[in-house]
Parts: sequence; C-alpha cells; structure tokens
Amino acid sequence: MDASFLFLLLILAGAVSATDDDCKFRQFPDTSSFVCECSSSHCDVIEEYSLSDENFVVYTSGKRGFRLDKEEMPIRNRPTPIVPDTSITIRIDRSEEYQTILGFGGSFTDAAALNLYNLTSDVQEKLLRAYFSTDGIEYSFGRVPIASCDFSTRAYSYAETPDDFYLEDFQLAFEDIDYKIPMIKRASAMSSRPIKLLGSAWSAPGWMKTSGAMQGGGPLRGMPGGYYYKTWALYLAKFVEAYSGYDIPFWGLTGGNEPSAGAFPNWAWQAMFFSPSLQRDFIKLDLGPILHERGHKELQITILDDQRFLLPRWAEVVLEDPIASQFVTGIGIHWYWDDFVDPSRLNATHHAYPDYFMLGTEACEGHLDREEEVILGSWERGEAYSFNIIEDLGNWVAGWIDWNLALNMIGGPNWVGNFVDSPIIVNAEEDVFYKQPMYYHLGHFSKFITPGSVRVGSSSDRERLVEHLAFKLPDGDMALVVLNRKEFTFPLHIYDPDVGYLNAEIPSRSIQTYLWKSPSNL
Repeated sequence: MDASFLFLLLILAGAVSATDDDCKFRQFPDTSSFVCECSSSHCDVIEEYSLSDENFVVYTSGKRGFRLDKEEMPIRNRPTPIVPDTSITIRIDRSEEYQTILGFGGSFTDAAALNLYNLTSDVQEKLLRAYFSTDGIEYSFGRVPIASCDFSTRAYSYAETPDDFYLEDFQLAFEDIDYKIPMIKRASAMSSRPIKLLGSAWSAPGWMKTSGAMQGGGPLRGMPGGYYYKTWALYLAKFVEAYSGYDIPFWGLTGGNEPSAGAFPNWAWQAMFFSPSLQRDFIKLDLGPILHERGHKELQITILDDQRFLLPRWAEVVLEDPIASQFVTGIGIHWYWDDFVDPSRLNATHHAYPDYFMLGTEACEGHLDREEEVILGSWERGEAYSFNIIEDLGNWVAGWIDWNLALNMIGGPNWVGNFVDSPIIVNAEEDVFYKQPMYYHLGHFSKFITPGSVRVGSSSDRERLVEHLAFKLPDGDMALVVLNRKEFTFPLHIYDPDVGYLNAEIPSRSIQTYLWKSPSNL
C-alpha cells in the first residue's frame, strides 16, 4: 500500500493526531483529495529548513497524503540500486541558464477582501499569514484591479462625473479604503519579501467609452492622443498616486485586463477594447508620457494581459515601435486557452524580444460553463496549476500570478455570477477557511523559488513520466520542482555533477520541491 495513502487513512480514522503545525484534514464527499482546515485555534504552517553539506531537503504534497511535508536525506556519491530498475534520473546542468524569476502571487480583488473580513480577526490573520508570512507560502506578487471587476459586488469607477477630463472629482471607492488597502497593508507588514503590486483596469468609466457603460465591451472614445485617451492615462496615474498616499507603492501597471474581451459588446462584465495597434499608440502617445511627466518612470508597464494565443503578434505590433517599446518592460499572459495553444508561442516571443519579461498575470479553475465552480479538495485542479507553471516557466515566463486570493463557498461574490474556484475557500458560517490542493501546488514554487532565482538546465532519462524544473537560488543554493501526474510511485535519482546524487522517491500523483547546497556554498 502507498505510504501516503496509508497515512491519510490513519489521519481520517483519528489514529494519527495532528500537531498544532500539521494539516487538519477535511474530506468532502465525491472529491479526489482533501483540504486543510484553518480556524482560530489551528492552522498548519510550513516547517523551516536549513541545508548542510551532507544532506538535502525535500518537501512533498500528494493526492493521498502530505501537504508540504519536509524530509531530510543524505546526499550520496552514487544512485541507489533498483531491481527491477523503474527509477527516473534527472540531471542538473547549472551552466545552462535561462530567465530570472520575478515571483509568484495572487490577486487582491474586492471579493478576496470581503471574504477575508467575513472572518473573525484571528482567522483573518491566519489567512494572510498562509499567503505572505515566512510560515506560509510567501507570495511576492499581488495583482490589484483598478476600480471594479466582475469579482466586485457592483460596477464602479473612480471618476463618475461625465466630461471631467482633468479628473477633478477622482476618488477611490470605499472598497479600496475599507477593504483592499487595509488588506494589502497587513499582508505587506507580515511579509519578509517586498510584495510587487501590479495594477490592472477592466474598464474606464462609461462616459469615456463608445458604449457609454463599463459593463460590456467597446473602446475609448476618439483615438490615442485625444482627450479621452489622455484622460484615461491620467486616471491610471491618479490611481497609483492615490494608493501612494496610503504608503502603498505599485511595481507596475498593465495596459488593461483582457483587451480582446472588449471586442464583444455584450460581454457580461466590465471590459474595454484595445487592438495591438491601439494599445501601442495609447502607450506611446498617452500612458508612457503622462507617467513619466508625473514622476512614475519606475513603473513596469506590461502589455497584453490576455491569452497566450495572441502572441507573438501582439508583441510584434507594440514592441517593434521604437517609441512605445521604450515605455514597456513586460508581457502579461492569462492561462484560459492554454490547453489549446502550444507553449512554443512563448518561446518564440522570448527569442524575438529577449529584453522584455513574460509574466503569468491571471489563472483560475472552475471558469468553464460545464465545470463545477468550487470543488473542495480537487487534486486535479492543483495539478493543472503546477503543470501550467512548469510549462510557462519552461518557456521563459518569469512568474505566475493567481486570480482571487480567497472566495466563498460558491466561488464569489461576483456581481454577474461568474463564480470560480480559489486556492483558499472561506466558510464564514463556521469561521474557518480551507486550503485547497491548488494552494499547496502554488507553494511548491512561491515558497522556495524566490525572486531573483535563475532557471537552469534539467533533463530526464524518462521525460514523459514526470515534469521538472531546476533553479539556482539567489543565495547560490539549488532547487528542483518535480511533478508526478502518474498513478505510480517512482524511485528518483537527482544528479548534480558538482554535488552527487539525491536519491529519493516521488509518490504517485504528487509534487515535490528539492533543495540542496551549491558547491560554492559548501
């Protein structure tokens, strides 16, 4: 019997008692795995590690048991003999360097903040610590909707006065002041890493759009360089300045959330259309100059913020322009069509424009009409996250930002009923929250692959059995993430020519993160 499966049976039967730091398992009917329940009296934390010359550390999460459980094992000078040989060997090549990692994170939506504040203060603290503290998964990115999105309880903007081209009546909403800003400040205070905040707008106020409404698609009135485009650029600058007034600096802005959705007049929620050429000219004539004039040259401007299938064409149109390209630093990518779009588009985009980072800026499960919105304990959704992260990072993407940090039991609130799943689900009636498998899959990256890490070469003698990526961390130590989506447990030999063999075992349907000292640190 698989050891992880036996462990889960013992936990569920009460034969193994959880300590204060362990997962409090909760299995819901008809789900493939379990969640970890957190309350005012209990919430699992991640055990810290230290590396020695002789040993390596491995963290494991599996469908049948374990959630970021730590084990320390000796480094050997040869692989462990296996008869018959069913082992997988992964060879590390630290001389083969790729992109520098920016980080991982989630989104400070209105819905996430409302769900947080539906919990008592002690449980709120545990939820934020689960994401941002050193005993959690240590997110380093936060995406922030600029005004309302579908995961708000209403459609609102910061400039409701028609024809207010100088935005004299611009003001943040109570959702910012009472919910998102306090949430961000609390997260930042407990984080040992700076949280990079990325602002993204779903729509301009209705009076700026040809449609006259935030809900549904449509472009801004006029053309880039005109009143409406300049006012929209000023709006984005004023948003950054308003948050700065609360001592919350922004790392970057996108050109707008999913501009392709704005091509559909009857889009169910807030959307605004930009073609590649409209976005190019808006950045060149309006957004870039206004941000520079107002002292925001440091802001990272990310184009696209939309689906992978729009690459590399979108990047070509914007970045081939000698003026627009000077204001842009990166390309944002959503995951929603990735099952149908080959990742080679990412590789091609990087090689055409190697000086611009690519960043995953939104992902969630439960978004398709045929899907159940929230599935408590779905291991498959966790696997989908980690597989996509490995695929993206294996094709030059420098980071990955999840969607809502927390949702309620039906995947909301969402003012148009577009409910989806989340790594953390809040059960306000019981004053608890549930850490989903998605949370732990994300943690295998965000906790250990710190900003500034560099992806290095890794190759396997059985490439179709497991997915893997290796990294050199900022302190020189090494990390390897391995995903096993098969129903078999495999002996694993990780060979670092400069160190030796890390001999271990990867359970069926599991994900692991390996950590060991680099020769320069021995």
